[in-house]
Amino acid sequence: MKRFAAALVAAASLAATPSIAEQVGEVGVDWTGNDIIIEAITDPEVAGVTCHISYFDRGVIDRVTKGNWFEDPSDSSIACRQTGPITINEIDLDEDGEEVFNQGISLIWKQQVVNRIYDKKNDTLIYLSHSRQVQEGSAKMSISSVPLYGQTVTWTKGKPQ
Repeated sequence: MKRFAAALVAAASLAATPSIAEQVGEVGVDWTGNDIIIEAITDPEVAGVTCHISYFDRGVIDRVTKGNWFEDPSDSSIACRQTGPITINEIDLDEDGEEVFNQGISLIWKQQVVNRIYDKKNDTLIYLSHSRQVQEGSAKMSISSVPLYGQTVTWTKGKPQ
């Protein structure tokens, strides 16, 4: 049941996912089967940066006793680091950046999303993890930054001026 809801959302929505997550950890937190999942994602336009996301995955017993069968909580945490030589392809330089990852955390209505924003003044990549919901936005978010200052960075289209 751990990945059942995410698989249903992927099949139902047929939405393209910019990056694919690889599960690297799973920590059981109670006897009802609830777990904390840790996944690694790579930015499809920025080689050499890896983000690790953690989120809560409700177990079957929790789903049965509390209802709300097809939804996991919106809470997530993100940490991004340089894990190799950084090469930046064509990225969106707008203030809202661009989505680099998303996955369903409910049957249809809610997604966990990671956006990348380039802070030109501070020469930093910012990664924002949050949930996107159809009816109500969520104030639950987490942020991580990867400073480029002082690093050897290759910009395939030239560094923005």
